[in-house]
Amino acid sequence: MSNVQAMTPYEALGGEAGLHRLVDRFYQLMDELPEAYAARRIHPESLAGANQSLFEFLSGWFGGPNLYIQKKGHPRLRMRHLPYTIGPQERDEWMLCMRLAIEEQVPDEAFRAWLLDTFGQMADHMINTDPAQGCPAHAGASAAAAEKGAVRA
Repeated sequence: MSNVQAMTPYEALGGEAGLHRLVDRFYQLMDELPEAYAARRIHPESLAGANQSLFEFLSGWFGGPNLYIQKKGHPRLRMRHLPYTIGPQERDEWMLCMRLAIEEQVPDEAFRAWLLDTFGQMADHMINTDPAQGCPAHAGASAAAAEKGAVRA
């Protein structure tokens, strides 16, 4: 993060306005790109709630106000996503939208690379369909949830 080392990622993205631009563009791409269909179909028809939740989560995650935690408590991202089938395809499509949004919004090459790596790790962590992928610490939880029917096949 060459020029932005002294800043939080939240500040480097442009604070509230910059983070809104990134999240808005991410969901616009998810809604428009046919190649993001698998990721899009696990969201409700309106993306407004998902957009707001992601903005609030990223705000705190990137060093800005902890909006998500103030409203909903600990994010527990993996637990909150267990009801949805998230496999490598959904992860890749989610990352496609995020990569394109970041490439459009973030001019600093090193910061872009850091963001993509950070989001990639988070996206990998969300996979809940294959115990060999996703987060090894939660593989057993994913299998147990799938057996109980919490994860749609």
